[in-house]
Amino acid sequence: MLSKRSIVISAPSGAGKSTIVGALLRRYPQLEFSISACSRAPRGQEQNGVDYYFLTPDSFKLQIEQGAFFEWEEVYAGMYYGTLQAELERIWSAGKVVVFDVDVIGGLKIKEKLQTAAVSIFIQPPSIQVLEERLRKRQTDTEDKIQLRLAKAAEEISHAPEFDYVVVNDELSTAIEEVERIVQQLISS
Repeated sequence: MLSKRSIVISAPSGAGKSTIVGALLRRYPQLEFSISACSRAPRGQEQNGVDYYFLTPDSFKLQIEQGAFFEWEEVYAGMYYGTLQAELERIWSAGKVVVFDVDVIGGLKIKEKLQTAAVSIFIQPPSIQVLEERLRKRQTDTEDKIQLRLAKAAEEISHAPEFDYVVVNDELSTAIEEVERIVQQLISS
């Protein structure tokens, strides 16, 4: 099972998980980002095959029916996210540790499937108010999307105790250091 080691990083949208994952990937060459698939349109500078595999909802559903996903979820009505089995096999066959940057329910599903081969880390915002400020500052979502994300965040935060570690992202550099310590333990063992 050592060859299938994984790090699952989950958080509500806007909590800083992608920034923390980026810092990990720059520091540890033995880690590789698992590119998720989604059925939404790219935001900002996102690129297909780099940030996500962007699929149409119909294509996503077809891949579900064909059993191509390791895990998937309808995160918002009509908006699907998931991890393609082929993506994991590609990374593991290269001898790398998979790094997942996924929503909270997806993170819990991955942890359940991989069990002790995965370390799960929940990135918690210091408060819902700070989370709202961060979502507004990044200027990638409409007001309706921001409200949807905030409503979902409270429910997602209630799942934090189900993760192996909870890191509060109050000060980004401190949160990155804390996650790096956790990762260092995993890759040293």
